[in-house]
Amino acid sequence: ASIPSGTLASERSCGPRKRRGRLGRGGGEPQALASRLPRGPHDREDAKRSQRGASDLAKQENKITERNLNMEATGTDEVDKLKTKFISAWNNMKYNENELLPVSSGCTIEDHVIAGSVEEFRKDFISRIWLTYREEFPPIEGSALTTDCGWGCTLRTGQMLLAQGLVLHFLGRAWTWPDALNIENSDSESWTSNTVKKFTASFEASLSAERELKTPTISLKETIGRYSDDREMQNEIYHRKIISWFGDSPLALFGLHQLIEYGKKSGKKAGDWYGPAVVAHILRKAVEEARHPDLQGITIYVAQDCTVYSSDVIDKQCTSMASDNTDDKAVIILVPVRLGGERTNADYLDFVKGILSLEYCVGIVGGKPKQSYYFAGFQDDSLIYMDPHYCQSFVDVSIKDFPLETFHCPSPKKMSFRKMDPSCTIGFYCRNVQDFKRASEEITKVLLF
Repeated sequence: ASIPSGTLASERSCGPRKRRGRLGRGGGEPQALASRLPRGPHDREDAKRSQRGASDLAKQENKITERNLNMEATGTDEVDKLKTKFISAWNNMKYNENELLPVSSGCTIEDHVIAGSVEEFRKDFISRIWLTYREEFPPIEGSALTTDCGWGCTLRTGQMLLAQGLVLHFLGRAWTWPDALNIENSDSESWTSNTVKKFTASFEASLSAERELKTPTISLKETIGRYSDDREMQNEIYHRKIISWFGDSPLALFGLHQLIEYGKKSGKKAGDWYGPAVVAHILRKAVEEARHPDLQGITIYVAQDCTVYSSDVIDKQCTSMASDNTDDKAVIILVPVRLGGERTNADYLDFVKGILSLEYCVGIVGGKPKQSYYFAGFQDDSLIYMDPHYCQSFVDVSIKDFPLETFHCPSPKKMSFRKMDPSCTIGFYCRNVQDFKRASEEITKVLLF
């Protein structure tokens, strides 16, 4: 959806114009007549005054022309802003069309089978880090883009998979966000109304050159103040640290700006479509290049031709950054696969459900054609997912007390397996070599099922 070119542009007449003579401007009938008249002393004074008047008039016309050009340029900027807001609103309304999950029994996320507790399921789901389209972030290098609406969804789902791996690595499988249930659950109607309100308010703010500042409802000080021990406080610090690594700024280790930079070696640039396999290699490069001390104990292995070579994985895990460090590295294994030809083969349903049931699985980067989702679990023959196609405003994660709410999804969604695009990337997390060996055994059982 787009606004037709020139809809809001200023109209211009294309017909012939009649020339109007002006004193001191040349080419008009009055000037030609004046040049033939005899000039006495008074005539010369009148002529000088006329020339000064013509000069002043020319200056005024130049100022008016310059002002009109500036207004026209500003109008173009406003059209661009309107287009951006319209695209954001359009993506958000498309986001609302996806089916909301009626939370009930039989939901599975990793190895957690939710037998009947709706609250348990919501807390587990909302605790996952949700990374969506953003707007108004710093321009991506080499482009003027300040939003990834319409093209960045696979990068976002890849970020979500990596974020889940980091949550398992630093916080453990039992961790849940203490404030998960404080986020208001939203149905489709409220999402839509919020989208319309946001579009209207955002456009009005852009016209008045103002920017709405949101006050976080859950502050770091308030949250840490509720913790009963140092462990919980440490978890909250890592929770925020992980999210900050995915911030939309050039300095964020796994932010959109950095991922696009690494994607250039694959022939990709900002605004391009990224497939699940390409994103897998971009994530591997991003983790390899990360120089943060906390990230030296984790690596990424990307399978080639759907094959995981155990010796290569173990070699990666046993490679130490320092000679005195003998601990195994944790590894996130990414396996790009294709589950059929043009459409996903229905025979793979049990395989996908089996993979998502494993405690080692950190999700699947997949989706529908040209729409990437992060699959986190399943219910019956439907896949439970997090949707990145919701455009939110830029959040400065460098601020100590940045708001967390927009990084956690309040409403799970589901999609029929038969709608799944066959191209996807499956992720696994193994804390050490022994963990990898156990995971290999469990994955083999699923493959032989």
